[in-house]
Amino acid sequence: MMSPDSPEHRSWLINLWTSEWGGDPMVSGDHRYYLRDLEARIAIDDDQPVGAVTWAVHDQEAEIVSLNALVEGRHIGTRLIRAVEEDAVKNGVTRVFLTTTNDNVRALAFYQKRGYRLTALNVGAVDRARQQKPAIPVIAANGIPIHDELILAKRLQSVNPH
Repeated sequence: MMSPDSPEHRSWLINLWTSEWGGDPMVSGDHRYYLRDLEARIAIDDDQPVGAVTWAVHDQEAEIVSLNALVEGRHIGTRLIRAVEEDAVKNGVTRVFLTTTNDNVRALAFYQKRGYRLTALNVGAVDRARQQKPAIPVIAANGIPIHDELILAKRLQSVNPH
């Protein structure tokens, strides 16, 4: 994992956000996030970027804003999640949470297998977000209408130096 410090990696991350998330800003819940304001890590395999994660820290919590693993079967998503969790623990963060949409059944399975639990349902949140960001699709590729946000969270164990 590496921070996107080089101009090439920063450009790659901007292009990824544009292609996968409709560009800046990202709307999650009632928050607007801009890539420039977020922590980020890029997964590199064979000298090529293959995934990225971005997150924001709010007091004792970290919110994963975006996660993209571009190649399946290499545990890229898991490595990116671990990078966030490790950074969070080092910085005294006790909880990591994220938001996904009601249509994203693969993400629900992915996060739950990694210890994340459903904590809230935000009914109509995507409909409201679509007013700010019309690029958000109405119907997912799997045919499920996108209306609601699901929040998942994981409590972190602090590292005891003794």
